Amino acid sequence: MPTEPTPGTLYIVGTPIGNLEDITFRAVRILQTVDTIAAEDTRHTGNLLQHFQIKASQLSYHDHNYQSRIPELIEQLSQGKAIALVTDAGTPGISDPGYDLVKACIAAGFPVVPIPGPSAAIAALSASGLPTAQFVFEGFLPPKGQARQERLQAMQTESRTLVFYEAPHRLRPTLQDLEAVLGRERQLVLARELTKLYEEFWRGSIAEAIAYYRQREPQGEYTLVVAGLPPAKPQLTEAELKSELLQIMAQGVSRSQASRQLAKVTAHSRRQLYQLALSLPAPQQNPTEPSLTIQKLD
Repeated sequence: MPTEPTPGTLYIVGTPIGNLEDITFRAVRILQTVDTIAAEDTRHTGNLLQHFQIKASQLSYHDHNYQSRIPELIEQLSQGKAIALVTDAGTPGISDPGYDLVKACIAAGFPVVPIPGPSAAIAALSASGLPTAQFVFEGFLPPKGQARQERLQAMQTESRTLVFYEAPHRLRPTLQDLEAVLGRERQLVLARELTKLYEEFWRGSIAEAIAYYRQREPQGEYTLVVAGLPPAKPQLTEAELKSELLQIMAQGVSRSQASRQLAKVTAHSRRQLYQLALSLPAPQQNPTEPSLTIQKLD
């Protein structure tokens, strides 16, 4: 690995989202040696640089000036300078205008090199306890209620885990919209102040989250991790249910236990299935032929 940045290269440098110990050795080295650091907030990044005794030239790059800054940064790259792009916290280009600079550099033929680092979305997802094999990152939802509901409605049938960012003053209305669109029983995790002193994970249903925050004032930045839509349970006819119950009971399972097992894999309640099981004759036991529905789950 080279010890100095390559001239004419843009480095996407991940910085801590709270705990300064989360910065990598490579990130420190790059920040120490680039010609320019393009920062979302030069005062905020200045504190980080001071902590690690990094003396570097900073240039502001944020939502309000990125269109005018991009040609300036491209010009620096064309002069052979190396540039590091940083955001206030986390990985640049995620819910900030870093994407536009990356796109412009690629179009102009300049290398773009990622320096991996913290990300609130990945940190929250990894510790959420919700499925992580597939997920959708949506960033910040629209601030206005109607637009927010429309965005959520587009994800109503999404089976992958959903990840959002939200500001504390919008958390309550966002939870209300989640309940209206996704349902009160959908599970979610609220991750607050990640890697900081008051880091907190709250887990439960959307309805429980609404009740929880009626009693507490939201504080700190939030990452919301919401369970995707679970797969639909099969709707079986009464004849099919009886057949399934008989097959389970034929393995020596009681009527009550057979009803409980079948309720887990169908859209029918245990009580409904138990009443149906009571109407069935005692089955011929055949332990070698498991129920078709139960077998499908194995």
